[in-house]
Amino acid sequence: MESKSEQNEWSSGVWANLTAVRKQSPLVQCITNFVSMDLVANTLLSAGASPAMVHSVVEIPDFTPHIHALCVNVGTLTPDWLPSMKAAAELASKLGKPWVLDPAAVSCSGFRLKACLELIELKPSVIKGNGSEIIALSSASRGQTKGADSSHESTDAIEAAKSLALSSGAVVAVSGAVDIVTDGKQVIGVHNGTKMMQKITATGCSLAGLVAAFLAIDSSRVLQATVSAMSVFGIAGELGEAMANGPGSLRMHLIDSLYGLDETTVLKRVNITRLS
Repeated sequence: MESKSEQNEWSSGVWANLTAVRKQSPLVQCITNFVSMDLVANTLLSAGASPAMVHSVVEIPDFTPHIHALCVNVGTLTPDWLPSMKAAAELASKLGKPWVLDPAAVSCSGFRLKACLELIELKPSVIKGNGSEIIALSSASRGQTKGADSSHESTDAIEAAKSLALSSGAVVAVSGAVDIVTDGKQVIGVHNGTKMMQKITATGCSLAGLVAAFLAIDSSRVLQATVSAMSVFGIAGELGEAMANGPGSLRMHLIDSLYGLDETTVLKRVNITRLS
């Protein structure tokens, strides 16, 4: 059980990070999938960040040195896009810029699993996936998933997440009913969010982009920045659901709620616990 002072510390940290994103408007390069581009870009804009959906390998050498963070999502992976992802990730790592890997549906093919394992070798700051994706990556073997949906709860993946964090050097974030964030030693639970968010495609992809934005302003504290981003996104979802009639209107209200988040609401709603 968290003490009141620990809860207050998490809450104030979440608000400070969101405020910094709004003030600094970090440039986040997103090499993401066709399904998610619109929602990822609008999520970043509504949070105060500046999205750039630059994915051509030809542009990487000129553009990527100017970004503040990178997000790579393999949701609609093709052999043509993989070189861009690798080039951007390699350059970001070389220049000390934080980057996030979202291994969407990693176990649906050998090609995708191999690509994600190769990307992990380029040292992502954060690996964010659902329970099934993290379990599959951690064991580096093909698991049972259907597309990007998860057949495992986030809490089923705690040990796999810790193992992956220790082997990769990345903070691992597992999205689910309770979001799990671990550096291999600490395990943090983020209890914000709403089940209806799972009925909107690309919310997970958008969360990965938001994590990248928060890393851009707090890259020395990767675990805390990741927890903050996940809490903020979850709170926006809770507020959005209260106004929504279903997934379609939730999508709109989610973006509006993220844009309008104020200090009182954030401090009141942050629900973060230390699980170990």
